[in-house]
Amino acid sequence: MNINVVVLSGNLTRDPEMKDINGTPLARLRMAVNKGIKRDGAWENVPMYFDVDVWGAQAEVCGRFLTKGSHVTIYGRLDWREWQSDAGEKRQAVSVTAQGVELPPKRDEEQRRQSAPAAAAPDPEPPRDDIADDDDIPF
Repeated sequence: MNINVVVLSGNLTRDPEMKDINGTPLARLRMAVNKGIKRDGAWENVPMYFDVDVWGAQAEVCGRFLTKGSHVTIYGRLDWREWQSDAGEKRQAVSVTAQGVELPPKRDEEQRRQSAPAAAAPDPEPPRDDIADDDDIPF
């Protein structure tokens, strides 16, 4: 059995690079993920950098909501590619193809909602008699 699963949680080192490949949106991300190592008896965070390709509707969301420094969690797989340089040398690289992208909630929006004056909040919906209570649910 073969397994190729990657989960990365880190910060973008630049804004997403948006492309259109034969009508399909592509967002190219560069992530920094910290690795803790012990040096001289003290723990240090050492960044590791990963290239991530996000396709389709998720790519559009990334392009719209992510910027340099955004924290993001990626679920995906490793992809390996090989090519020949202009000088004729063999080159290879490993990248991540995202199958899921988890964006953090926007702090500005959360803070705005929490600090909004009570008068601006919508009136609560009146109770309805036609909705079952928890006691009426058979499970």
